[in-house]
Amino acid sequence: MAKGKFGTSINCMDGRVQQPMIDWMTKKFNLDYVDMITEPGPDKIVASGTPEQIAAVRSKVEISVDKHGSQVIVIMGHDDCAGNPVPKEQHIADVKKAMQVINGWNLPVTIYGIWMDINWQVEIIDTIEQE
Repeated sequence: MAKGKFGTSINCMDGRVQQPMIDWMTKKFNLDYVDMITEPGPDKIVASGTPEQIAAVRSKVEISVDKHGSQVIVIMGHDDCAGNPVPKEQHIADVKKAMQVINGWNLPVTIYGIWMDINWQVEIIDTIEQE
């Protein structure tokens, strides 16, 4: 097990959202490190990607949880996303569906769905806590 407190972000590959996500997660969850799993339009990929795309994300998440002891997973959508160029309302629907997909992986984590606006501010859409 790695030393330090880890969290997992299923984040857009867009370089503009990387540091704001790391900063928000480390502060919000008192983390030392954030494992970044990046995809173009990650909310859409996890919500409705191919089985191969979803399996690839899942395998990386499982490494973060199993090897680094991550207890929190964040799935995000963001404004001006080139990988999922849809309105905010569709991103929110995709994030909620992606949260359900992640919940189906039965990992011992809390799942947060977030929206990041054009100013890189985070809004929590929903949370799923494991029992």
